[in-house]
Amino acid sequence: MHFIITTSCGIFTAEDVVLSRQRCLVLRMVKLQNSRKIEMTKLPSKPITMDDVARLASVSKPTVSRALSGHANVTPATREKVLKVARDHGYAVNRNAQKLREKQTNAVAVILDFSSHRRQRIADPFIFELLAGVSEALSIRKQDLLLSPSSLTDAGSYQDLVNARVVDGFIFLGQGDKKDLLEEMAKLAIPFVVWGAPAQNSVYCTVGSDNYLGGALAGERFVKNRRKNILFVGDTQHSEIKLRRDGLVKGLATADYDVRLTDLKSTAFSFQDSHRAMLKHLEEGERPDGIFAYSDTSAMAIISAMAEHCLQPIIDYHLVGYNDIVQSSHFSPPITTVKQDTFLAGALIVEKFVSLIAGNMPASSTIPTELIVRNT
Repeated sequence: MHFIITTSCGIFTAEDVVLSRQRCLVLRMVKLQNSRKIEMTKLPSKPITMDDVARLASVSKPTVSRALSGHANVTPATREKVLKVARDHGYAVNRNAQKLREKQTNAVAVILDFSSHRRQRIADPFIFELLAGVSEALSIRKQDLLLSPSSLTDAGSYQDLVNARVVDGFIFLGQGDKKDLLEEMAKLAIPFVVWGAPAQNSVYCTVGSDNYLGGALAGERFVKNRRKNILFVGDTQHSEIKLRRDGLVKGLATADYDVRLTDLKSTAFSFQDSHRAMLKHLEEGERPDGIFAYSDTSAMAIISAMAEHCLQPIIDYHLVGYNDIVQSSHFSPPITTVKQDTFLAGALIVEKFVSLIAGNMPASSTIPTELIVRNT
């Protein structure tokens, strides 16, 4: 028995319908296979290796290695060709493996002196300006910077980081109360350089500004303006600040009249601490006519406290800050201060560190300071 199917397109037998269904089934299977092939091509391929980069760039594997590490023996054209192939195919050098193969890690840990600041917080912008100077100098020499708080308390822990090839050494931005620790690290020949107050017969390399000269310049300015009741604000347990006070004494000694020097201790290295200490000093009836603050941040706090007692710079007192941070020139009024060149300091610190890593024994250095006279 045969079935005849009539449609608007013509007359079809049952066999025609079966064949049509079979053809549709075959077409669907072909489409499914093709789609699977497309999906398979989208699957991630095996990661490209240095051998692959060498083959694609038509150079040797050692040439690829030298080109990627910036070796001077590779021509600019070859280096650019290798770098282009590497970028186009997503190849990147395994830095950790590279450090294990090389003698140096090209990484430096920069230690910030949090312990000298209130609640382990650094509020003074100067330390960050100095950090920027160090960072720029390290980047020029293609060195990595690892920023770290001063949580390690023994020399052995620092030695372990060097032995484990984590870093080549350390840069301490601030001595704080680490004198004994630093001397112990020096005995172990751990590479490090310190930003602080260079001292005679020191067993480690220190870079710092001429704090004594800075203090003397402040004292001479007070004498020039006939100031008689001088207040020094700072914590002289820190060697750098003590040198500033010693210099102040020298500058005041040039006066041909009697000068009184009073100390106001501010220990937390913060705006709030200096502001609170100054208000208390004023409430006790003291009225200094010359003030030398250990930092510009402290100077700003002192100006604010003095204003609360209706006392104005130049009219009622002269003031000198320290560091010449960017904000000091934009403060109202702009602050007279002692300048430390942070970018020169950063360059010198890194230069000493690189010399140390090379096996030399660099001497400590002092950068010059100068008085920047503004409106206080």
